[in-house]
Amino acid sequence: MESGEMNNFMKIWLCVVISLSYCYAIGKIIPKGTARLLCLLPVVCLYVLLPLNLSSLHLGGATAFFIAWLGNFKLLLFAFGKGPLSPPLSLLRFLAVACLPIKILHNPTPKSHPNGLNKENPSLKKTLDSQNKEIPGPVKPKKGQKSPINYAIKFLLLALLLRAYDYSEYIHPTFMLVLYCGHVYFCLEIILAMVAALARAMLGLELEQQFNEPYLSTSLQDFWGRRWNIMVTSILRPTVYEPVLNMGARLVGRKWAPLPAVFGSFVVSAVMHELIFYYLGRVRPTWEITWFFLLHGGCLMAEIALKKTLRDKLRLPTAVSTPLTIGFIMVTGSWLFFPQLLRIKADERALEEYAALGAFFKNVSALAITTFQFQL
Repeated sequence: MESGEMNNFMKIWLCVVISLSYCYAIGKIIPKGTARLLCLLPVVCLYVLLPLNLSSLHLGGATAFFIAWLGNFKLLLFAFGKGPLSPPLSLLRFLAVACLPIKILHNPTPKSHPNGLNKENPSLKKTLDSQNKEIPGPVKPKKGQKSPINYAIKFLLLALLLRAYDYSEYIHPTFMLVLYCGHVYFCLEIILAMVAALARAMLGLELEQQFNEPYLSTSLQDFWGRRWNIMVTSILRPTVYEPVLNMGARLVGRKWAPLPAVFGSFVVSAVMHELIFYYLGRVRPTWEITWFFLLHGGCLMAEIALKKTLRDKLRLPTAVSTPLTIGFIMVTGSWLFFPQLLRIKADERALEEYAALGAFFKNVSALAITTFQFQL
């Protein structure tokens, strides 16, 4: 990785810190609403442009995901007094929550329902509890984080996958696509876990986990709503899902309103993924990524409609539903998603960046040893 890339990376994140400090000040002096939105729009536009100054797969991809997608959506919610930035936060916590894929874990008070309902209204509680079972949404994980052994195993598996690429000419193309699935999952979870660990050490707060063992998913609803990249689900829910749900409730009724809300969320997710893939490859989109998310959005709509119609009368055992779910995701991903990664040579670039990172740490270690010996 070139030194120029690292310099650009540090300059970009210095710019992010300065601009978020401005947003924090705006939140103190400008009331929520259109006026605050107009003040924040220049920062939103800036965050769309900043990732264009990076060309590396990992630094550029992470920066685009953190600020162009999650950061901008959080700022748009903040403009109207909503989202994770709206509760009173210190400047340090505001900066961390705004630009990192983290969410502070808030435990519900014993006297209130997690959805903000009073237990004295059982009929309303029962209605919303029923809806929460039908619509995708993040499930709050148990307090505490995964054990270090869990991440150590995944890191080891990632290392084995990278080693397997050296023998790619002897591996069947179908099995290579399986390796790519594992690579994307392990890499994403490890990177986000490292960022969360840093934020946890800085803030001293309990954070929600970003992944919840997606390979155990029993349905598309379980995978996309409760297990895969929970930070994205958490930010799409207030920005897209809930507004469309409220509009849909007036048009098609509360029972079927989750269907257009789900599809709208997948449409927005498709657009943001196309943008991130552009940052990564700087090539014209072929829209396979969009079709991947539209396909899954349509299938998830059908799954929810089927559950509503059958009312859980037909439920597959986990031993059947999990392989079917993961198999469908891997097959459609191999068809529409992963070819776009190969198109921008993500596999080759990733290996080059891993090699450059290894060489950097090797040089730093050698320099440290030499300095220590010199001091002796």
